[in-house]
Amino acid sequence: MREPRFWARDVDPRSREAAPLVRFLLTPLAWVYAMATERRIARTEPLKVRPKVICVGNLTAGGVGKSPIVAALRTHFEATTDFRVATLSRGYKGKLKGPLRVDPNLHSAADVGDEPLMLAASGETWIGADRAVTGQVMSNDGVDLIIMDDGHQNPGLHKDVSIIVVDSAAGFGNGYVIPKGPLRESIQSGLARADAIIVMGHSKPPTEIAESGLPVFYASLEAKHVPPAAPYVAFAGIGRPEKFFDTLKHIGVDVRDAVPFPDHHTYSNADLDYLRRLAGDYQAKLITTEKDLARLSVADREGLITLPVHVVMDDQSGLDKLLANVIKPASDD
Repeated sequence: MREPRFWARDVDPRSREAAPLVRFLLTPLAWVYAMATERRIARTEPLKVRPKVICVGNLTAGGVGKSPIVAALRTHFEATTDFRVATLSRGYKGKLKGPLRVDPNLHSAADVGDEPLMLAASGETWIGADRAVTGQVMSNDGVDLIIMDDGHQNPGLHKDVSIIVVDSAAGFGNGYVIPKGPLRESIQSGLARADAIIVMGHSKPPTEIAESGLPVFYASLEAKHVPPAAPYVAFAGIGRPEKFFDTLKHIGVDVRDAVPFPDHHTYSNADLDYLRRLAGDYQAKLITTEKDLARLSVADREGLITLPVHVVMDDQSGLDKLLANVIKPASDD
């Protein structure tokens, strides 16, 4: 689903766009949602497993750029340690519940979810609806370091480090909990369990970030390369498709039209026929994200261009120092 407009950070709370009556009517549901999350976290005893666990999560519904950070951390620790490093995802919208190690040659996005399949293309990836059980299976299999993609509100598996990712432009939306706003829990409770914050983008972040007293790092997503010069029709079914479209324009791609879809959208034949006709009208090529490509069959990928991206940290050494003593304490040397 698409986020309601009244969830957005930039909506004047006094305007009609802010839907004050709707927000008022949703207040009891938001309170129930927040209390249920708070009680689940308070009453669950997390399972401590042998591998260290780094959780990369967020406080809001929708995409903030967690998966590229997860992939970057996995690559970093593979290069700088002798650990066997693997990512752990829930496997959202996949029919297989795990625990299982994702094999991109055997599994599809329909099996394991689009983000795990995308992560599996560059390194070891596991899925499991039960994070604690999956963490134990990964430990038994010999994994030494688990990078958990999402799960800040999932208390089942003990986390050695919890990193909150925040989109600088979207922030915490209107500041209310689902369904009144985009928050999965209150800002105060979510930040209280975090060890650090990564702000994606360079818009002015919410004031709560500076007030938290947590270490704050800034990062951005950058294209690995510029696509071949040509007119393009862009499409994306991610948390904030406009970020992908803006990135294309920023690097000089000739975007004739841009078609947004809901996050994790399953493309139908009708969707793809429409996109191909649209591209034909513009005499253009189709371009999309790696995450969207993961949800398409091999046949449907034919002729599509993707834009691979990677995370660029403003202070990589600072983040390294924060994580180093947790992953490999000095006393271990």
